[in-house]
Amino acid sequence: MTDELIHDPNGGLPRLREIMRRLRDPETGCPWDVAQDFASIAPYTIEEAHEVADAIAREAWDELKGELGDLLLQSVYHTQMAEEAGLFTFDEVANAISDKMVARHPHVFGDESNAKTPEQQVQDWERIKAAERAETAQKGVLDGVALGLPALTRAVKLQKRAARVGFDWPETDQVLDKIVEEAQELRAATDPDHRAEEFGDLLFVMANLARHLDIDPEAALRAANAKFTRRFGAIEAALAAEGRSPADSDLAEMDALWDAAKAAEKARA
Repeated sequence: MTDELIHDPNGGLPRLREIMRRLRDPETGCPWDVAQDFASIAPYTIEEAHEVADAIAREAWDELKGELGDLLLQSVYHTQMAEEAGLFTFDEVANAISDKMVARHPHVFGDESNAKTPEQQVQDWERIKAAERAETAQKGVLDGVALGLPALTRAVKLQKRAARVGFDWPETDQVLDKIVEEAQELRAATDPDHRAEEFGDLLFVMANLARHLDIDPEAALRAANAKFTRRFGAIEAALAAEGRSPADSDLAEMDALWDAAKAAEKARA
């Protein structure tokens, strides 16, 4: 029966779970899969989440199905290891998130009115989450902000938590002033450790500015990376048309080609 399920193209989630169970079998499974644990798989989980975000950002809808499958595999993988260790089951994972969604949407699944703006719903969501943290003995304002988040995302989440209790600049101009201050401190830093510390401080304040401007810093940086890749590709293409590569050019020429690519993009827009 299990072999039939494994080779059933319409087997859905039960098929995926059985495949993972077989891969993790200590006697007949894959040696690499058997050797893994939560810590060794966690980086892949983060990577797959980023690849989902990347497919969405590129509107690569044909790729998104596969990337979501890769991300789903991560949940199945962690849950299989948890079942082997007697920690929890897949159904318990599904029930836990179902319970959470019902509890956090009383305006949909309870008696509350759903005549709310998205902003009001965000406030209600945060209020419910705060109550949940209190029940799990998370006493500090910053407790529960995951260490494994991308650093910029975690910075914004930490700042949002602090802002709830009034620890925040009321005006964006004050954040901009702090950026200038941190940049000056970075300029004055002399040893590598001090420079790294001041650079981190500057990034943290830049994340704060993104929060004040209602900008996702991770998304903004991904867009900047894409723009850089696109424009540098234009430099390479222009040089290749002359039988050359960037190694055969110099900064002044490449900078001029960069400006040309930038102007061409603006003209198309």
